[in-house]
Amino acid sequence: MKLYIIAGEASGDLHGSNLVRELKRLKPNIEIRGWGGDLMEKEGVELRKHYRDLAFMGFVEVINNLRTVLRNLDFCKKDILEFKPDAVVLIDYPGVNLRIAEWAKKQGIKVIYYIAPQVWAWHKSRVKLMRKYIDKLLVILPFEKDFFAKHGMDAEFVGHPLLDAIVRNAEPAYVSQSGKPIIAILPGSRRQEIQTILPIQLSVIPHFLEYEFVIAGTEQHRDLYKKIIGNQDVRLVFNQTYPLLRSAKAALVKSGTSTLETALFEVPEVVCYKGNPLSYLIAKNVVDIKYISLVNLIMDKPVVSELIQNKLNTENLVSELKKCLSLYRETQISDYKLLKQKLGESNASLRAAETILDYLK
Repeated sequence: MKLYIIAGEASGDLHGSNLVRELKRLKPNIEIRGWGGDLMEKEGVELRKHYRDLAFMGFVEVINNLRTVLRNLDFCKKDILEFKPDAVVLIDYPGVNLRIAEWAKKQGIKVIYYIAPQVWAWHKSRVKLMRKYIDKLLVILPFEKDFFAKHGMDAEFVGHPLLDAIVRNAEPAYVSQSGKPIIAILPGSRRQEIQTILPIQLSVIPHFLEYEFVIAGTEQHRDLYKKIIGNQDVRLVFNQTYPLLRSAKAALVKSGTSTLETALFEVPEVVCYKGNPLSYLIAKNVVDIKYISLVNLIMDKPVVSELIQNKLNTENLVSELKKCLSLYRETQISDYKLLKQKLGESNASLRAAETILDYLK
């Protein structure tokens, strides 16, 4: 059996690697090629494109890099035809993956979508395309099954793979270098995010001198972090997000999958987001959700504070972080425990792998 998997972001690489591990455990002779990152490659995927060369954030950024995006799509289609897989497995990354789904279906290739696009938030019109071009849909958020059922799609809820990643991770907690309690900074994995959000996150340091601030970084942006940090009193670690969250008293987290990871480690957090003003204006007019963080969306209430666009400034961030360290702390942790229950049991990656192999029998 041959599968072509496409993951275009760091979170997709993580979930893709766990899925591949289970697929290979269940079917050792399976061949897998695709797009992803170091984690998927480590699990035996023949990597054809790395996500660090693919991630463009926001409407304006995609338009500015449209030639590259189209060139990557063309490469992907040719590579799939050459590989001749039994199915393509698409992981999130809807800007590219929905286009590949339509194309693959027309080529007679089975299309499996794992981690559905967030069409419940915006672009509900895409559901019609998904119904037409996706053969098997696996979802990871509990409310998604009902949403797709209302739109005529039989989605299978397999649970959230982050639970697997956290349970499987056995790295010890990060040890404070100063002896002070730790506040974690998670500025995102894309260059644009780091350039925009990290300086604001760092601006709170002088207001919390009794804490040690530690940035969870990724190796490919090492020089950028150092340029932004300058001589500020903050530590920088690479590929140690989970050890850091194990020991953190609170966290400043860029909106995205990391907000859910932080919650699963029961760390009080402030969610941060600031992007291109035009991209944000467009998104604000097309997105149909009350919250931007997965924590609040799943719980359907404001469990964590969200500082978005102009609200993300030093004054607000200092105020909300102080609340996370005192007033909000116990309430957030209590809500996090309920969140875990909503996400279901662990072994989502195994259930997803079993579903895929059963479907392709």
